[in-house]
Amino acid sequence: MNGIAPATRIDSIRRSLVSLKMPRALEILDATLRRIEQGQIDGIEALDELLGEELSLRENRRIKAALRMARLPVVKTLAGYDFSFQPSLDRNRILALAGLDFIERAEVVHLLGPPGTGKSHIATALAVEAVRAGKAVYFIPLADLIAQLAKAEREGTLREKIRFLTRASLLVVDEIGYLPVTPGGANLFFQLVNARYEKGAMILTSNRGFAEWGEVFGDPVVATALLDRLLHHAVVIQVEGSSYRMREHAALVPENVRNGATFHPPQPKRRGRPPTKGKSDHEYG
Repeated sequence: MNGIAPATRIDSIRRSLVSLKMPRALEILDATLRRIEQGQIDGIEALDELLGEELSLRENRRIKAALRMARLPVVKTLAGYDFSFQPSLDRNRILALAGLDFIERAEVVHLLGPPGTGKSHIATALAVEAVRAGKAVYFIPLADLIAQLAKAEREGTLREKIRFLTRASLLVVDEIGYLPVTPGGANLFFQLVNARYEKGAMILTSNRGFAEWGEVFGDPVVATALLDRLLHHAVVIQVEGSSYRMREHAALVPENVRNGATFHPPQPKRRGRPPTKGKSDHEYG
């Protein structure tokens, strides 16, 4: 190595890498110098390799931290989704969503279908793609979201909580319709949706068709107001088929459950503005 640079110069490089907090470059420095000695690479290639390895480490750390902040329950990818199990699903349409243009357009992606058909997997995979692209993402089941909003309302911090939830470029709300919405929860969710309307993208997963949202949220007026905004700039994808999780035990499950008989497809027509019914126009309009 002395033929390349004096030991004092190499020590100086090491100290600089420590000061610059470049652990990966420091880790591979000796091996890189040996490759220069052996004529495998030149100085420019060595510098490019050191910087490339360091940048790769930092990017992996950024993604790991961003995934934690996104509160994803698990990390899933589209490569891990079994499209062959759901042949009715347009694979190219899902892959087009992975281009993330819907985030730039502040659109809402609805993934609708029976339980176990992969809606949450797709939503999570799209969220992971957004994180990798440097987008701020927040993932939360509807029941947890409403619980957080209700707690903030009780503590007098609802405005700050909604402001926090509108900062994410992509908000993923999972499991709409799985659990009953607590009293007042529909109104709180509406306030959040209204704050994000035409400003931030969302992905919503639900096992209930839009016609059932009045029942889901316990208030047809608020449900209509929600749909008025959530369907204005929207991509609706219906995931049909049997449950992937129950595929190995399908024979033990009643046919109406396997086929998702409780799921009703969404109505194609967009909902209009809700009737007032005592509510002011600015509250739900």
